[in-house]
Amino acid sequence: MDLFDKAGVDLKPKPDWQFEAALMRGGFSPVCGVDEVGRGPLAGPVVAAAVVFDQGNIPEGLNDSKKLSAKRREALYDQIMQQATSVSIAEASVEEIDDINILEASMLAMRRAVAGLNVKPEAALVDGNRAPGLEIHTRTLIKGDARSLSIAAASIIAKVFRDRLMEKLGEMHPEYGWASNAGYGVAKHMAALKLVGATPFHRKSFAPIRQILNEE
Repeated sequence: MDLFDKAGVDLKPKPDWQFEAALMRGGFSPVCGVDEVGRGPLAGPVVAAAVVFDQGNIPEGLNDSKKLSAKRREALYDQIMQQATSVSIAEASVEEIDDINILEASMLAMRRAVAGLNVKPEAALVDGNRAPGLEIHTRTLIKGDARSLSIAAASIIAKVFRDRLMEKLGEMHPEYGWASNAGYGVAKHMAALKLVGATPFHRKSFAPIRQILNEE
């Protein structure tokens, strides 16, 4: 069965190299893994990463970033940055999110990440079920961050980068607790919004922020 057949996917407990290998056997090399983070938060940009590996130089322990502790993600981030053939990180801003919507902004960030690689890939493995409109051969992979080593690495890079960014933004606006909630609409964040209102880093097109701005 085709490894990319979504009707009969082989959901393995940890990511491996089978999808990259299948593309390479088809003549596509190198292959990059692509993922994004930050669709759901009420504040901050959406961040995407693209990663190209040499099969013989991949860090141990890669997995979906959501399945790893913060400490483990940080350690793997450094290893990926050191060992990957190429890594690219890109954003779509809050203004772009509000202008073109969060889904399209996520696609934009992924295109920017792939374009920023210093090694031009011939194919991309993209987490999810929607291709971002790349100019290279693209395969989407549902739950790809738990199945493909390249996508898992991209998920870790994007997650750690965005968490660090939100921590820095949180230093300017400590009342929202962004260092711990990364801009998601948790209780502390929502309470601060009701108390002091929205910042320029909030997504005005998102319903809770739009409602607060209308009330103001």
